[in-house]
Amino acid sequence: MEVNVRSVMVPIRSGRNFRVDSPPGNALVTRELAAELERVLDLFGAKRRRPVGVFFKPGIFGHHKVGRAADIYAVGGIGFDDWKKRWDVALRRCFAVNDASERRGILDEERKRNLGWQLYKALQNFGRWSKPVGYPVQLFGPWTRSEGPWKPISDFLLNAHRDHIHVAK
Repeated sequence: MEVNVRSVMVPIRSGRNFRVDSPPGNALVTRELAAELERVLDLFGAKRRRPVGVFFKPGIFGHHKVGRAADIYAVGGIGFDDWKKRWDVALRRCFAVNDASERRGILDEERKRNLGWQLYKALQNFGRWSKPVGYPVQLFGPWTRSEGPWKPISDFLLNAHRDHIHVAK
């Protein structure tokens, strides 16, 4: 008996502290992945005064088609490519400064401002993502090489995830 995979997939639903800004069909995933993303996104949004928007786009590779992966392209109405550019500008400012405490201050300020980096860290710190045998933890995004969890990411894979965060369960 053939199972219709689409019938076991559900959209990621908005929570108390976050809202899904994309159409429901952009993030049709397994119930397990939906529950995990909803849990982590709610934790992430809890520190904000109002729910933070998150935008998904459908993936194109195999594990997206069966709902085991999701791609987040924007948070707070700003795409991850822009959040990463802001991060890189702050890093360049750090490199231009000799004083260690001033460098730390620049980076601390950017960490407070940059929702993209904050979401990546929340997904990294609070999410329970897939780690298939022989493969890295399934969390990739613009900060993977510098922040982990899989720092030796290939240039190809890093480039493929420069504008979004990919998670799989």
